[in-house]
Amino acid sequence: MKSTQKITKALQMVAAAKLRRAQMAAEAARPYAARMAGVIANLAAGVSGPSAPLLLAGTGRDQRHLVIVATSDRGLAGGFNSSIVRAAREKISALIAAGKDVKIITVGRKARDQLRRSFGERIIDTYEVGLKTPDLAKVKPIAQRVLDAYMAGEFDVVTLVHSSFKSVVSQTPRVLQLIPAEVETGGTAPFYDYEPDEDTILEALLPQNISIQILSAMLENNAGFFASQMTAMDNATRNAGDLIKALTIQMNRTRQAQITKELIEIISGAAAV
Repeated sequence: MKSTQKITKALQMVAAAKLRRAQMAAEAARPYAARMAGVIANLAAGVSGPSAPLLLAGTGRDQRHLVIVATSDRGLAGGFNSSIVRAAREKISALIAAGKDVKIITVGRKARDQLRRSFGERIIDTYEVGLKTPDLAKVKPIAQRVLDAYMAGEFDVVTLVHSSFKSVVSQTPRVLQLIPAEVETGGTAPFYDYEPDEDTILEALLPQNISIQILSAMLENNAGFFASQMTAMDNATRNAGDLIKALTIQMNRTRQAQITKELIEIISGAAAV
């Protein structure tokens, strides 16, 4: 038990050391992703009808769905991965109950292993997160796989399920529709005169936005994983300490009882002589 406590304490310290860097990376990616979404919303306001890009307008159907589920590769992080998979299961089950054709791409070994039990026949591709901080080079193959499948007419809607990092003690699952791109309406967005025209810019930005959103999700997951692991290992270390105390008391009582028994036997033997 003492050896286990040393391991959990070491994992807690490693997670705490990596958390700060992962949190900074996740927070640094948010302004870029938010600004890109704002530009796309501004551009989309001037584009409509048959000229709108396919990634924005959609196919006009809602029958074939692709759900991308992003978790971590590793465990020992409390309910971090399970909460993401639970949200994904709810989304997938709701789509299946509505008669939709659903396929799944998993990012992270935990998503693959947990969803394989219930929806193994629906998983069409799997990717691993790896040990390094996610970057565009890691995300590009995933985004390209999604774009190729969508452009080939395999899917009508693409949804991403991941964890949103709120704080060290709070990470909540998020379900985000990637394709067709969800455009925020309302507000008082400034008017810009774009060169070249909106259609041309959207054709370039919308595929890039898929990569950025997936990268942002993986960075959020990375920060949330280390925060959850730090908390889980801290709790495990405390529980191990409590168990060590209880076992130590039990050991001392057992040893004292054995010593007392031996003394009684010695005294009884001496008295009999």
